[in-house]
Amino acid sequence: MSPDSAVAERVHRRVLDERPGSAELLDRISALTREEAPLLDERTLATVVDAVAARAVGLGPLDAVLADGEITEVMVNGGAGEVWIEKAGRLKRLDKRLTQAEIELVIERVIAPLGRRVDRTMPFVDARLPDGSRVNVVVPPLAVDGPCITIRRFGAVAVPLEAAAPGDVADLLRWAVRARLNILVSGGTGAGKTTLLNALAAVIPAGERIITVEDAAELRLPLEHVVRLEARPPNAEGSGEIRLRDLVRNALRMRPDRIIVGEVRGPEALDMLQAMNTGHEGSLSTCHANGTADALRRLETMVLGAAAGLPLDAVREQIASAVDLVVQITRSPDGTRRVTAVDEVVRRDDRRGARPLAVRRLGNGTGVTTQPLRPARVSMPA
Repeated sequence: MSPDSAVAERVHRRVLDERPGSAELLDRISALTREEAPLLDERTLATVVDAVAARAVGLGPLDAVLADGEITEVMVNGGAGEVWIEKAGRLKRLDKRLTQAEIELVIERVIAPLGRRVDRTMPFVDARLPDGSRVNVVVPPLAVDGPCITIRRFGAVAVPLEAAAPGDVADLLRWAVRARLNILVSGGTGAGKTTLLNALAAVIPAGERIITVEDAAELRLPLEHVVRLEARPPNAEGSGEIRLRDLVRNALRMRPDRIIVGEVRGPEALDMLQAMNTGHEGSLSTCHANGTADALRRLETMVLGAAAGLPLDAVREQIASAVDLVVQITRSPDGTRRVTAVDEVVRRDDRRGARPLAVRRLGNGTGVTTQPLRPARVSMPA
């Protein structure tokens, strides 16, 4: 242990004993540090104060990492305690290792305020930080090498549609939102679905009442009339669960102009489609899929799982009536996230089909664009 670390350890113990109020915390830490090591220079003093404050009220050694607004993902691997980050779409390992005690401190700080627990009987948990970042924790026996923490961050700055699509395609999507088309955003993990959903929602005209339904509240809509609903997992006794489909059904009773479902993963897909088919045009949602066609097939599977015995043709007809556009967003090998396809959902021979409105083909497996994304000839009202 370095001399600075030893000072920080002693000061931290005294802070825990005194429990100063949040308003005076930094001043008291500074005073205690001066008492413990009066010869510290100002730079070292500031380092020790920051370290103790992080251990006392923050996420410990991860506070300094999370201070970088350009980092979109933070991953702590158990065992060795390695810290990896994603920045500008690329993974990088930091010259930082967390001890077992530091990892346990971070986990406790994340889940304790939410009334959650994670242990051998409940070895994984999803949580949310005050800034909206999503946290996943997995501990042994599921995490073989030790506790693992994954923090998905969401940018505080709104991203315009043009950041994810060329101008003509952005205009197409902007018109689709204002024309109250029902839109499904699809893509892989980390492709930028939530970011694109935020950008699409930002186009919604003022004066509309928006109800958002999410597993973990991630959306940050720059609108004046937004009501956010968040699902709740079961407690330690296995009771108290509130599912997404329960919230979707409840949202219908809240006089929404539009319903935004953060992500459909299961039976809530049926309730979402019914909402889209019962006068709530202009609704938005996302799902995991490798392409627009795969997104529609996944939607079919989820609806069939929610309504056993429902004929496939009836499901496809329901989807064709409810969903107007499927927008695919993809993360390229260089880390950029761009819209790669926009398909219109249409009926063909009493079954659902898709008509490409915009496409971007990547060739040679290298991410080289061989055809730029451009909208097909569609008639859009002025």
